[in-house]
Amino acid sequence: MCGIVGLFLKDRKLDSKLGGLLSDMLVTMSDRGPDSAGIAVYGKPTHGQIKITVQSPLAEQDLHSLATDLENAGLKSSVEIKNTHAVIDTTVEMAAMRAFLASRYPRMRIMSAGESIEIYKEIGLPKSVVNRFNIRQVSGTHGIGHTRMATESAVTTLGAHPFSTGPDQCLVHNGSLSNHNNLRRELVREGIAFETENDTEVAAAYLTAEMAKGKNLREALTSALDDLDGFFTFVVGTKSGFGVLRDPIACKPAIMAETDRYVAFGSEYRALVGLPNIERARVWEPEPATVYFWEHAAAA
Repeated sequence: MCGIVGLFLKDRKLDSKLGGLLSDMLVTMSDRGPDSAGIAVYGKPTHGQIKITVQSPLAEQDLHSLATDLENAGLKSSVEIKNTHAVIDTTVEMAAMRAFLASRYPRMRIMSAGESIEIYKEIGLPKSVVNRFNIRQVSGTHGIGHTRMATESAVTTLGAHPFSTGPDQCLVHNGSLSNHNNLRRELVREGIAFETENDTEVAAAYLTAEMAKGKNLREALTSALDDLDGFFTFVVGTKSGFGVLRDPIACKPAIMAETDRYVAFGSEYRALVGLPNIERARVWEPEPATVYFWEHAAAA
């Protein structure tokens, strides 16, 4: 049992409220998963720049020297420290940044990378995670969150959701995949590396691999219905939008709401009750084996 939330803003006037709205939604789901929590938020991209969100178990030792070490290595970047995480803004190619981080900071882990995505996740209740990273003050266009009850792997920061395995892409999951070990072996043979034993990381990597073959997200999610076995609800974030998919049995709870200002997802309706004008929203339960996807037209 886990709790998932997602919020896609149609109305740009709500952008400054994204962090607060998404935080309230996730905190409401706390009793669905007390082990760890995480949030992915998408902001307006800056042309020619990438954002890399990193985490270190020894933040005081690693993060406060990061900006100086990047400058000394000739990798022009800015660094914003946020508790155990830091966001690196840079024009340096991703391959060079990965090589530097792996060599200089082997303990450090990349939570996400892309033009607009930032991921923050840690062990603890959603309220604690939200407060640690000051998520309520974050502006953006859309985001997804997850509070976890660990059933498939250990309670660790890396095992928390969301999982990001591609640029500006991430996934949260409620359920369990029965064929994730076989699928993991297939993806490893394709050159994909894994950092956890979590089945959700496999699902995220599967979608990344399918999109690398030329499929769009809708097509990749459709393929997942044939290739992923088990029961699952996925909420997927991309640079331009977010998608929802339930397995053909759809035994995991899910509810959606849409107005002219936003689209929202929650594992339960109570996650949505604090949203603006929710009483006027079209509310429905997403159909089994059906791909839902919303995208900002300007980024399409």
